[in-house]
Amino acid sequence: MNVEAIREQFPILNQEVNGHPLVYLDSAATSQKPIKVIEALNSYYHLNNSNVHRGVHTLGTRATDQYEGARDKVKQFIHAASTEEIIFTRGATTAINMVGYGYARHFLKEGDEVVITQMEHHSNIIPWQQACKCTGATLKYIPMESDGTITLDAARETITSNTKIVAITHVSNVLGTINPIREIADIAHENGAILLVDGAQGIPHLKVDVQALDCDFYAFSGHKMCGPTGIGVLYGKKALLEKMEPVEFGGEMIDFVDLYDSTWKELPWKFEGGTPIIAGAIGLGAAIDFLNEIGMEEIEAHEKQLVSYAQGKLSTIDGITIYGPKQRSGLVTFNIEGVHPHDTATVLDAEGIAVRAGHHCAQPLMKWLQATATARASFYLYNTNDDIDRLVEGIQRAKEYFGDVF
Repeated sequence: MNVEAIREQFPILNQEVNGHPLVYLDSAATSQKPIKVIEALNSYYHLNNSNVHRGVHTLGTRATDQYEGARDKVKQFIHAASTEEIIFTRGATTAINMVGYGYARHFLKEGDEVVITQMEHHSNIIPWQQACKCTGATLKYIPMESDGTITLDAARETITSNTKIVAITHVSNVLGTINPIREIADIAHENGAILLVDGAQGIPHLKVDVQALDCDFYAFSGHKMCGPTGIGVLYGKKALLEKMEPVEFGGEMIDFVDLYDSTWKELPWKFEGGTPIIAGAIGLGAAIDFLNEIGMEEIEAHEKQLVSYAQGKLSTIDGITIYGPKQRSGLVTFNIEGVHPHDTATVLDAEGIAVRAGHHCAQPLMKWLQATATARASFYLYNTNDDIDRLVEGIQRAKEYFGDVF
């Protein structure tokens, strides 16, 4: 994989921050956008800006073809069975909430169980808390191992015949843990439960085949995989989506409206009320084209090398704690003894290095780690070993700045 050629496709990386060349290590929060995606958005607004599905004029036809073409690209990218199973949303958060409202609240009842883990992003915790409060169902957690993984034995002990929904992240946004989704799907299905996967951190970095995983729902965001902000996808098995109720009502998602009752359009438009996120979907389609040109296997291999290099370099620094398992996706979360992670991030920013600091929308996990906050460096296809060397130098400066108390 020619990383230097890839970096040339990301104009934002060619700048200085605070007098230093930018090192962007915050892709888990949002990835940068290649020229191909920027140009796709520009082209839509310059040449084809129109609403979709409703008009018969030329611009409307062009916009509709691009929008629905993007849906087909998503379908192929995740190996869904049909475009009917691809729902465009505002992001992974919206997608998970759609299942929480449109499915869970209609089918859960007192005595039922929802099973999740402590490594979940808040977006995959709060919807289930609320669904359980509304229905009388019980929320349960699969216990974690000391390295931040879960075992299949623990999953089997937690998921029972009373479990109706299992919701789990594909990849932890804090620990980088890659969960065994197919095996958990089998356990869930053996107990009559459905499986929702939060794929926000999975799909940018791993080759995803939803049919091979046998998940019932898979939610992800475009902006973490080189696409625009404000666009995401809910994949759902057709039979389940047909049972679900819409959560937004209005134009576009209806079939027939009478004075006192209405009927819904067929999938996938049943869940896409109002003017959809047209430019976002087109930009996501361009991002998928870009990732396909490079190859997801190549991206995954590159990130494995980066994270291995980073773990090796960071482990040589006295007083640093690295959280999570050795085998992980492309991020490293850490703390420096005696230095608050926000201070670490501030010093790194002064060196032109962008990392994330805080609880990463994972406060239950922070409590489990016995940390109020952490610093996180996350890598993507445009990062290099030189970026990690700069990170290590910046951490050393942070230690020096705060007195090197070790």
